[in-house]
Amino acid sequence: MTDTAIDPGVDTAASGVEPGAAPPPGAGGPGPPPVPNFNIVPVRALPVVAVVLIGLIVAISTNNLWALTFFHVAGGGLWTSLDLFLGLVLGPIMGSLSIPARIEFTTKFMPKMLLIMPTLVAMTLGAGFQLARHVGNLEASYPHHGWLVASMVIVAVMSVIALGLLEPANLAVLFELKKPQPNGARIQRLMKVFIYTAGITGLMQIATIVIMTFLASR
Repeated sequence: MTDTAIDPGVDTAASGVEPGAAPPPGAGGPGPPPVPNFNIVPVRALPVVAVVLIGLIVAISTNNLWALTFFHVAGGGLWTSLDLFLGLVLGPIMGSLSIPARIEFTTKFMPKMLLIMPTLVAMTLGAGFQLARHVGNLEASYPHHGWLVASMVIVAVMSVIALGLLEPANLAVLFELKKPQPNGARIQRLMKVFIYTAGITGLMQIATIVIMTFLASR
């Protein structure tokens, strides 16, 4: 017959806990929500990014009109859709989630964004510039050269926001979550920066689409 060790400071009869039984959930007091194990860079997605970038390089080097148009339109469309989804749909949803659910979602979503956003920016800008150069829209004699310059300025600002604010905020969130004791308040601030700037760039993308469709109809 074995003896069960009981903490003398706990009155098991008064607490209703059987000797030797596991304490009820939350008996030790609320602690920080657990952070799932995750990789900051999703290594499995790197071959996909490599294929896309190689295809972009081939399209630019060969001046293939269809390929350049495909990469520019596909990259710009996905970039716009993703920014609008982040700012207008995902942001409010994440604000209503519980903290554990928010952490679990962040650890699965943000590493993917670390690769998706630079890839879409590279597709849109690289193919777009080469396409404009190939068809002669960069020439000052182009009838709608002013509209094109305005579009390029907007895209340049969006690129600075995407690579200068979104990506650093993304990395900061992931590194903070990797710490033994993540700072929840800092993560919340960084996520707000990420979501709000994504929404802003999404709205700026709409302005670019208006200009591009106008030029395409001339």
